[in-house]
Amino acid sequence: MEVRMDGRNAVITGGSAGLGKAMAKEFVASGANVAIVARRQDVLDQAKAEIEQAGEGKVIAISADIRTADECLRVFGEAELAFGQVDILVNNAGTSRRGPFLDITDEEWQDDFDLKVFSAIRLSRMVIPGMRARKWGRIINVLNSGAKTPPAEGAPTAVTRAAGMAIMKVLANENAEHNVLVNSLHVGKIRSEQWERRHEKDERGLSLEDWYASEGKSQPMGRLGTPEEFAAIACLLCSDRGSYISGAAINVDGALSKAV
Repeated sequence: MEVRMDGRNAVITGGSAGLGKAMAKEFVASGANVAIVARRQDVLDQAKAEIEQAGEGKVIAISADIRTADECLRVFGEAELAFGQVDILVNNAGTSRRGPFLDITDEEWQDDFDLKVFSAIRLSRMVIPGMRARKWGRIINVLNSGAKTPPAEGAPTAVTRAAGMAIMKVLANENAEHNVLVNSLHVGKIRSEQWERRHEKDERGLSLEDWYASEGKSQPMGRLGTPEEFAAIACLLCSDRGSYISGAAINVDGALSKAV
């Protein structure tokens, strides 16, 4: 089955590294134009050069701090100016900030909500009217397994991810009649720059591949996933091949989560 996204225009937050960059590559390889959004211009520029090698689609890089309403508006405006319209939004920005509940400050709570929840709310509010008018749109909220089964010391990220799943369900129900499909993808342990940073702090002296192999032993499939495996699911959902999937909270975690 060939999955194509020819002529579609996507905005991917957190698009300069990890899952965001992998999705951007997959989208461009499938014919889409992509705007990647992140804070660091140097990292964005490097990612843009890599993504452009994946296909013929146009790639733009937008340096922005989407924790603020003004920056979200600027991102939307620059994407519309470059592409004419936004057909696909992937809310992927965020980190896995977590710790003991009593140690989390108000500032840390607010920052996590601004980055993960309010950015998704604001950007979705901006893109949905055009999607409704054209009777075609796709929104994906990238979350994690903690959104369904919050662990001890999983806040604030498990809480903000759970909010992201609730937002997804609300938007899916409100926009189904307009052919604007909204889903969430719940990531498990997948190879990324975040895991590479953990490897650097490991004192066992293992190579990266040996370290990944060691980490993978605790997973049901005996390995960590790859960004490309995750990106393939996102590409399907954002294409015409995913035309009857909406309101789904899909685990992409190799059977790690105990929740469906």
